[in-house]
Amino acid sequence: MSVFRRAAERRGTPANYLVLGLGNPGDRFLGTRHNLGCEVVEQLAEGVGASLRLSRSDRARVATINFSGLRVVLACPTTFMNLSGESAAPLIRRNGIEEVARLIVVHDELDLEPGRVKVKLGGSGAGHNGLKSIRQHLGTEDFIRVRIGIGKPPNPQAGKDWVLKKPSKTDRSFLDAAVQVGVDAIEKIIRDGVERAMNDVNGSTQ
Repeated sequence: MSVFRRAAERRGTPANYLVLGLGNPGDRFLGTRHNLGCEVVEQLAEGVGASLRLSRSDRARVATINFSGLRVVLACPTTFMNLSGESAAPLIRRNGIEEVARLIVVHDELDLEPGRVKVKLGGSGAGHNGLKSIRQHLGTEDFIRVRIGIGKPPNPQAGKDWVLKKPSKTDRSFLDAAVQVGVDAIEKIIRDGVERAMNDVNGSTQ
């Protein structure tokens, strides 16, 4: 039985969306490129006056908000990036997320230049370990993705070091702006639908 089938059998009021911001736990990873997904979710929560609180059963920091009359769960896994699916699955079950298209995953993206943001529905994770773990645990990759560009390292062999390091001041300025665009993208997805969000966000020059 799929995780979404089990979620559909949950009693209580289901959430309309689950927004999952990927990153690594601990102070040593704060401000690194790999933690941009979580930065977006944290900023979204802060903007509506919510606080992400630790949920050990979900292996995540979680907040539930009301946005445009919809119940939206915001979460940053407390697992390491390559185990993100171990948080995604219980969050989906416990919050009654019945459709994969109600899951929005926010993550860093090597294939986009620093500061570029794009919305995508489904598709390959292109080697991103967090997306790979989520796909393995959910049995599908048809969820919505908000991709925050971090650019490729000067040395193609240095991808791991690149994502785990803090960006330069110049890149950081681009990424700070991208975090806000990511927040806006999530709100647009929830309010207007993913197709409209893709048209508006992906077509923007940012």
